[in-house]
Amino acid sequence: MATPLKRVRGLGAAHHGTETFWRQRLTAVANVPLVIFLIWFVVSHAGAGYEKVKECLANPVVAVLMLALIWSAAIHMRIGLREIIEDYLHNKLCKTASLMLATFFAAVVAIASTLAILKISFGG
Repeated sequence: MATPLKRVRGLGAAHHGTETFWRQRLTAVANVPLVIFLIWFVVSHAGAGYEKVKECLANPVVAVLMLALIWSAAIHMRIGLREIIEDYLHNKLCKTASLMLATFFAAVVAIASTLAILKISFGG
């Protein structure tokens, strides 16, 4: 009969804990000013017409800030989802499938949002 300690002894560390920890903290810190910018942008353009908002999003500075927010938030979301899945799902198949879906979802959100911003920025 194996105790929980016996089952984990010898498995060792994954050696990515510190990197993931700092990446999550970095994206969290980066998200603060980027989300403040997003809130300011949305509030300042509330009631503005489609063409006015499109014109403002075509500004390279605004587009770069929006892209930075999209990618920072997507990376942060993926790390957070991974932590939750690894901590609370114990079935190996379910855990693996959920990790794959979380990664796929974060990638799709980031890529689709990036394409939308680029399309607007280049006048599409």
